[in-house]
Amino acid sequence: MATVHLRIGDLVWGKLGRYPPWPGKIVSPPKDLKKPRGKKCHFVKFFGTEDHAWIKVEQLKPYHPHKEEMIKINKGKRFQQAVDAVEDFLKKAKGKEQNSDGKGDSKGKKTPNKPLKILEEDDEDLSALKDPSEKPVKDDPHFHHFLLSQSEKPASSMEPISKRLKIIEEDTGSTSIQAADSTAINGSITPTDKRIGFLGLGLMGSGIVSNLLKMGHVVTVWNRTAEKCDLFIQEGARLGRTPAEVASTCDITFSCVSDPKAARDLVLGPSGVLQGIRPGKCYVEMSTVDPETITELSQLITSRGGRFLEAPVSGSQQLSNDGMLVILAAGDRTVYEDCSSCFQAMGKTSFFLGEAGNAARMMLILNMVQGSFMATIAEGLTLAQATGQSQQTFLDILCQGQMASTFVDQKCQNILQGNFKPDYYLKHIQKDLRLAISMGDMANHPTPMAAAANEVYKRAKALDQSDNDISAVYRAYIH
Repeated sequence: MATVHLRIGDLVWGKLGRYPPWPGKIVSPPKDLKKPRGKKCHFVKFFGTEDHAWIKVEQLKPYHPHKEEMIKINKGKRFQQAVDAVEDFLKKAKGKEQNSDGKGDSKGKKTPNKPLKILEEDDEDLSALKDPSEKPVKDDPHFHHFLLSQSEKPASSMEPISKRLKIIEEDTGSTSIQAADSTAINGSITPTDKRIGFLGLGLMGSGIVSNLLKMGHVVTVWNRTAEKCDLFIQEGARLGRTPAEVASTCDITFSCVSDPKAARDLVLGPSGVLQGIRPGKCYVEMSTVDPETITELSQLITSRGGRFLEAPVSGSQQLSNDGMLVILAAGDRTVYEDCSSCFQAMGKTSFFLGEAGNAARMMLILNMVQGSFMATIAEGLTLAQATGQSQQTFLDILCQGQMASTFVDQKCQNILQGNFKPDYYLKHIQKDLRLAISMGDMANHPTPMAAAANEVYKRAKALDQSDNDISAVYRAYIH
């Protein structure tokens, strides 16, 4: 492909990784945002998404000459919204030129946003542009998002840690910026200089580590299946040979594994975390486990002079990849504050809930509600079918009412399409239901709905659905 000669202000089609070309405009990058080394690229703002990215010149095409071609091959609703945003921008730009009678600023530049700092790029001191004619489209499936926000300490124990900006980097090496909240463009954040360790690269852990790396954190990884580390080593992570080695060489070590037994084994097993804990070392348990396990782990870590925080996450694989998790933390408040930039990289918000064990309790309650709800939705779909009603019509009606949500729409569509690729393992939500019921027993509090849902998930597991998505609970009703 011949080199495309483009300049700031030109409208283009830009391609990010494996995703289709998207309409955008070449703009000046924010101050202190450095161009990727060794790459000939332009900084592009994508219409309809509020995303920005460094795009290689060979992945750019002028907008007008290729407009018809691109519209023919891309038919999505969000894509059409982006094209409409381009046309709206062109109309407004033309109107400004006519109104200014050639005397105004034809580029329509606005006051630059405050600078952002991105690591490992070449120095370049340029100002950001923000075009008010472009309307954001949130949760766009064409782009994976990684969060960045200004570091703030919450004013109260239940307050989110901060508002934030998103940093996006595709597998092509493109880096882009998106505001998660239009009012949050108020500063920049520097990744902590503490050495980060991460144990467990499953559905959730993989997305978390990727976001930490792309936000500039120094991360050492370990996984029981060592091959899973390879991709992250390529992205710049360091390899830890054992959990003990990771804990001893890192300032803060995170763990994200499947269940209480795995969490205990990681700490107490051969070459486990406990052998690497020294005074001042921090251990953050992100697994969803019971409060008793958290209490035990906290006591073990602090007995060696370590500092302990639990920080289970609410979300799915997709939300983990997108940096949109919700983090519930409890334990050592100073560790929570030290993890500020990490939590901002991996999640859209975080909460500090007080003493260790509280986050486990809250997470189990949340997952109990989610699991019970999913089982009820599946029951509704199957009852519709059994009584001769259209399942799609049921979903359409449901999504127009008060229970409408992205969760309902996506899970039901997956069921209707027979797509049960795991976004959150069914076996894990059943485990959480079991732990929540046990927690209710200890508090002498009834959990009849959760108990009923738990039986349905156990039936789904018996039908070999453990490693499918939680929406595969649907199959418990049709077999």
